[in-house]
Amino acid sequence: MDRTLIILKPDCVQRRLIGRVLQRFEEKGLAIAGMKLMRISRELAEKHYAVHKGKPFYPPLIEYITSAPVVVLALEGPRCIEIARTLMGKTFGFEAAPGTIRGDFGASRSYNLVHGSDAPETAAFELSLYFKPEELCGAAPADAAWVFPGNDV
Repeated sequence: MDRTLIILKPDCVQRRLIGRVLQRFEEKGLAIAGMKLMRISRELAEKHYAVHKGKPFYPPLIEYITSAPVVVLALEGPRCIEIARTLMGKTFGFEAAPGTIRGDFGASRSYNLVHGSDAPETAAFELSLYFKPEELCGAAPADAAWVFPGNDV
């Protein structure tokens, strides 16, 4: 069972899209192992986005992610990182395909609604920034065998 971090960013929360975006992940068969509404502190944002420090978009990114509440999610399921990133679509909404979260709800180059971990190592690091182990509730949903049959995992 894989896990990934998803952040419903300030523009997603402010536009009242939490339910609609969350529904996309759930309908695909990914399970919620953890979820919280929070404000990301500057210190936490700088840890999370440390790999981008020194890039031109780093200062505006830190300002954006700390500007308003976010919803952080720990999602789990087989291949959940790949599945979540496909559901999110390309980074910029104007480039993202219709049917993806960013393609359907985004048009901006600066505000892209959601963050998702890009690899298992990144997911483990990012999840540890936002969740204590005891805050995660891993349990396969009752329909898991119908979404991810044993020979399809």
